[in-house]
Amino acid sequence: MAKVVCVLYDDPINGYPASYARDSLPVVERYPDGQTLPTPKAIDFVPGSLLGSVSGELGLRNYLESNGHSFVVTSDKDGPDSAFERELVDADVVISQPFWPAYLTAERIAKAKKLKLALTAGIGSDHVDLQAAMERGVTVAEVTYCNSISVAEHVVMTILNLVRNYTPSHQWAVDGGWNIADCVERSYDVEGMHVGTVAAGRIGVAVLRRLKPFGMHLHYTDRHRLPKEVETELDLTWHETREDMYPACDVVTLNVPLHPETEHMINDQTLKLFKRGAYLVNTARGKLCDRDAVARALESGQLAGYGGDVWFPQPAPKDHPWRKMPHNAMTPHISGTSLSAQTRYAAGTREILECFFENRPIRDEYLIVQGGNLAGVGAHSYSKGNATGGSEEAEKFKRS
Repeated sequence: MAKVVCVLYDDPINGYPASYARDSLPVVERYPDGQTLPTPKAIDFVPGSLLGSVSGELGLRNYLESNGHSFVVTSDKDGPDSAFERELVDADVVISQPFWPAYLTAERIAKAKKLKLALTAGIGSDHVDLQAAMERGVTVAEVTYCNSISVAEHVVMTILNLVRNYTPSHQWAVDGGWNIADCVERSYDVEGMHVGTVAAGRIGVAVLRRLKPFGMHLHYTDRHRLPKEVETELDLTWHETREDMYPACDVVTLNVPLHPETEHMINDQTLKLFKRGAYLVNTARGKLCDRDAVARALESGQLAGYGGDVWFPQPAPKDHPWRKMPHNAMTPHISGTSLSAQTRYAAGTREILECFFENRPIRDEYLIVQGGNLAGVGAHSYSKGNATGGSEEAEKFKRS
């Protein structure tokens, strides 16, 4: 039987919830492209419950242990003395979330002699050294589309937050003030602005669809151009390169996977191409941006605001400059782990495990690496290489 190691984020500081704000979730039958939601044989959790923290266990314990597998769940993931490091040595399966990633570096993969499956409960598998996984024959899979709409909603919320100067205005209300001039001195309308997405996959297109009713001009760049009918429907302007698109936009949103070709694509030089006073929203991966270049652009006014919920490493050290840089709308990595999304990615995780243990094919949409090569959606979205370098900096979070 297999050993499954699952790394999840900590429970709420006041303990695992006994009840929830809502009694049920809306029913979603299919994703916008027609793909069906996860279809495990069964689930052992109540939809809408907190599954992504340690006590939630992704609803997997009963299923795994009743089938004879051992199941270890921990939030302690960083450093040579962590529970994850100890348990990894004889693990057959590792499950991790992008929001609290267990970085599977080449060194860790080399230690895990029995590892066969690295499973992302969510989307985005850049916390795995994909090159090392290919060389070791480890299958990498994720629950594609499970939280794409969740992230798209967060992008729209963040754009409105930044442009309307919402967070500072809310703080005036909390602090007992009525300082309207202070609130609106950086507040604008999004109507008429030009917004562009870097990558127009599931999330990027969903963002554009949701922004169209706001009367914005829509732009995109992607190595795979969208069908003509989609460009016509949304009145999209396509740009062959990112650098061509940046000068045209008041708002840029990053919705591209992290791999060696996109790492630090936002840097001091590319930020010079942006309009002065543009807004940048990043819910994809923190390492797409040069951390200090973003902070400098906000200090100088080249960027009017930066928002999102992705950092590098994760969790971010307490002295990370994005925590205190001006005009930011940052959150911890929450965009894809709403209770609605958790229900889908927990079910998808179980579906993948059922296929794996029963020697049935894993959905092509879920595959990133298989048989020593990029596979499925991974072949469309990623390039060979490693983006985990520097992840050891997460240790600072525990020490500071």
